[in-house]
Formats: sequence, structure tokens, C-alpha cells
Amino acid sequence: MIKNDRELQVTIERIGYFQQQVAHLRQVETNPVNYRLAVSGYLAELDRMYLEIRDYLWLHPSEMSDTLALVNN
Repeated sequence: MIKNDRELQVTIERIGYFQQQVAHLRQVETNPVNYRLAVSGYLAELDRMYLEIRDYLWLHPSEMSDTLALVNN
């Protein structure tokens, strides 16, 4: 779970890196089966990170301390 704006920024940067990796594999992998095997982990992680960002942005900053207290207990 993203807890603050710094973690949000790091996650956004990580998404960019993963997207670049997938784009690179699209260029260099000639076999479709191998391509899908190679990118499946990246795509799953991208999905997870997008959901974390959505959950973080959904909450108003005043709600963050309550949510973090629930998660930490």
C-alpha cells in the first residue's frame, strides 16, 4: 500500500521502467509465445501498481491516517 506522496512518485517511476521493459521486449522478441512468457510478470506487476495508485489517490489526505492505522493493526 502506498502511504505517502514519495511512495507514489517511486511507484510512478517504477511503472515507467516496467513499461519500457515491455516495449523493449516487443521490439526484440520474435516468438509470440516467448514474448508473452517474458512480459507476463511485468504486466501483472503493472496491474498491481496501478491498483495501488488508484487506491492511494481515492483517499483524501485526511483519511490516510485512519486507513494506515487499520492496515497496521
